[in-house]
Amino acid sequence: MSPVSPYQVCVAFLLRDGADGVEVLLGRKKTGLGSGNIVGLGGKIEPGETALEAIVREIEEESGLVVLPVDLEERGLVKFAFPFRENWSQDSTVFVGPAGSAEPQESDEVSPDWYPVDALPLDQMWDDAKYWLPAVLRGERVLGDFTFGPDCATVSGYELHDPVTPAV
Repeated sequence: MSPVSPYQVCVAFLLRDGADGVEVLLGRKKTGLGSGNIVGLGGKIEPGETALEAIVREIEEESGLVVLPVDLEERGLVKFAFPFRENWSQDSTVFVGPAGSAEPQESDEVSPDWYPVDALPLDQMWDDAKYWLPAVLRGERVLGDFTFGPDCATVSGYELHDPVTPAV
């Protein structure tokens, strides 16, 4: 794994049973880094927060949904290096959990929508998602390092590590 980035973030993928199978809540990013991309809900971990506390807060801020920490499962860590724009480099803790029955609301940051897990809009997401997101949504864990090229949009190299399963 690459060294720890000073910029720590978190991302969540909430799931529900839809009419045609399992759906995941994603959102079109309206502002900031990744604007225009379809992303999972999440954001920066504030000083003094754990990744779990941060993702619960971010989900509510971005979608209006209230999730219980106990309902979220940490599924791994994805590290992003942007050598051509170092201030974008970050480490993202990944969570998955049930969405519950409430409908998400649009926020200033994200326009949320449901997508079939078996038809993810990977061509509209950050380039790295195609390498790890489908596996995470199938219940697998991820531990990965991704490096983006000069365009800061295309993955120029990556390594997926064998994540250690926590002892029960």
